[in-house]
Amino acid sequence: MTFSLIARCVRTGQFGIAVSSSSPAVASRCAFARAGVGVVASQNVTDPRLGPLGLDLMERGAAAAECRDILVRGNAFAEFRQLAVMDRHGAAAVWSGARTLGCHATAMRQNVASAGNLLANETVPEAMVENFHASDPTLPLGERLVRALRAGLEAGGEAGAVRSAGMLVVDRQSWPLADLRVDWDDAPIASLTGLWALWQPQMDDYVTRCLNPLSAPSYGVPGDE
Repeated sequence: MTFSLIARCVRTGQFGIAVSSSSPAVASRCAFARAGVGVVASQNVTDPRLGPLGLDLMERGAAAAECRDILVRGNAFAEFRQLAVMDRHGAAAVWSGARTLGCHATAMRQNVASAGNLLANETVPEAMVENFHASDPTLPLGERLVRALRAGLEAGGEAGAVRSAGMLVVDRQSWPLADLRVDWDDAPIASLTGLWALWQPQMDDYVTRCLNPLSAPSYGVPGDE
């Protein structure tokens, strides 16, 4: 009931994830990333505890494959879980337990990985990885993520209609650079693309406003000078 892509931007060091599902509020349960550390997708019969736990392991020095193995060994219901993990070096590791739902598949290369379950066909993760890998590396990571998510939908997506989507990108600060969510919609990936188009031109300004308000651009609202 979910397909996702995790990635690292070689140019900026940012980490990100894009995800979509037939279930509501998918990003709140499945998408986890930490600046300078890595990114984790926890899906299928989701255990959201695995996201922060995996990030803690990688922050303490675990490589992606080691992190995955520890998460699987320590989870009482690992056969229900599907994971995609990426460490600070862009190495990826994936896991699909024996009770992963329906048609499921994974794909990965350096700096990008994808996983999906209850898919329309097994080509969906590879289509997402290939789209990301072939995209212009000078584009913002968020742009590459939403394009790859659309590629997954165009390759078939889920076996049924998707209803939610989200994108999470972290950069150098402890808070997300982008954390966009469509929690229930007839066309959530299209709506997510629209949210990204709205947010992207101003997202760096909000970081500046936090770090140094004196050099921040105007909000452009009445009373703001």
